[in-house]
Amino acid sequence: MAAASLDPRTPVLVGVGEAHRPVDGSGAVEPLELMVEASVAAAADAGAPSLLASVGMLAVPEGTWSYPDPGRLVAARIGAERARTVCADVGVPQTAPLAVALDRIRRGELDVALVVGAEAMASTTAAQRAGGSVPETAQEGAVPDERWSPQGEIMADAEVQAGMWAPVDQYACIENALGHAEGRPFDDQLDDIAGLWASFNAVATSNPLAAFPEPRTAAELRVAGPGNRPLSSPYAKWHVSQWSVDQGAALLLCSAGTAQAAGVPADRWLFPHACVESEHMASLSRRAELHRWPAMRILGHAVAAHIGRPLREVEVQEIYSCFPVAVRVQQRELELDPTSPATVTGGMTFAGGPLNNFTYQATVEVARRLRAAPESLGMVTAVSGLLTKPGITVWGGCPAPEVLVADFGQEAAAATATLEVTHGGAGPATVATATATYEGDAPIRAFVIADLPDGRRWVGTCHDPAFVQAATRREVIGTTVEVRGAECAPA
Repeated sequence: MAAASLDPRTPVLVGVGEAHRPVDGSGAVEPLELMVEASVAAAADAGAPSLLASVGMLAVPEGTWSYPDPGRLVAARIGAERARTVCADVGVPQTAPLAVALDRIRRGELDVALVVGAEAMASTTAAQRAGGSVPETAQEGAVPDERWSPQGEIMADAEVQAGMWAPVDQYACIENALGHAEGRPFDDQLDDIAGLWASFNAVATSNPLAAFPEPRTAAELRVAGPGNRPLSSPYAKWHVSQWSVDQGAALLLCSAGTAQAAGVPADRWLFPHACVESEHMASLSRRAELHRWPAMRILGHAVAAHIGRPLREVEVQEIYSCFPVAVRVQQRELELDPTSPATVTGGMTFAGGPLNNFTYQATVEVARRLRAAPESLGMVTAVSGLLTKPGITVWGGCPAPEVLVADFGQEAAAATATLEVTHGGAGPATVATATATYEGDAPIRAFVIADLPDGRRWVGTCHDPAFVQAATRREVIGTTVEVRGAECAPA
């Protein structure tokens, strides 16, 4: 479709930009510098640097930095003095700034939007090890024009009281629940995880911007060992998102009319087909089916119906990859082919996982692939929390008859069965899932989620050595334990 025949309010992605530094911290940088660099790169990618001065919305997802209004700092540096700034707290889906920007553009409320984020944990970590720090630009008393906060519970109080607050512990529990529910022998499950992660690693080895591109075989990734310390069974270091990176990404969006007036070449335009999410929140232990994600299934069905084909047929895919089970559950809920490529970057373990910004990093590479094959579609999924709030964005080189922008939170809430959760109790309970955690190479305790006879969920710990050892191989699920307050023991 020629640009002249498009509705001038059609939203388009015209520029993508990235900023990277070595993971050894040798190019020490603060996150603001990466955001500015990525923003300038996005405008250059569009072939229209002048668009930065017209940015009307500048959205930044919250990170590990301390800027109260990072969008205002970026705006001042790139000449976007009229921009309305947004800071999206952790727990707000990474799709949300895109969805709002797309909706405001098509409604005529906005002409140009910039979504940007960055992390500089590699610089911070290197400086701390040397006894120093990386100074951040001061910004006292600043308040963003809009601050978005999640509604609901990312983590149940019982999980926090039990000490099960680290994402690796929770995702390991989901992984073990999935293997048990599917009746998959534990060793076969290890093979599945290793094969999946080896395929991600293979992509990273050919990605010049990957933070950790060293080749790793499935055998090396299968179990803990030298250089791959155990964390929470069955996960080790090279199964988890690596956030000690210096990475930033920016996405520049505008209306078709604005893009045309700014002289953005038509071959730079990418069109949103869908940008959907669910704001419904149900913490892990409250979910009746620990290995399922009904919210993502609902989003998948809605997007597939909208684009007119199964999601497995989308040519370019980046499935959010904070942990292997995040990918594995999404593949099931979205009815994807588990043997098809699930990443174009190498994923959050090998390409790098800059906390609340990876979705934008991924979109940069997806955009490059779509520009080279404009008849194709590209899908980027997002995970917020502990498989809590999902998001899906689909882009194409050709415009869609209509863009699907929606929040399916109500539908997700209706489809997600939940239970009451407690951190205390007495009597027998059936283990629903568990994971063993480590000190060094030794398993020292197990986090346990168990079902009580009265229908409630119990969350706590077990320090019985035999139980903990059995938990390292998923052998305790389905067994009976005796709950004694916040602890349990084999019955």
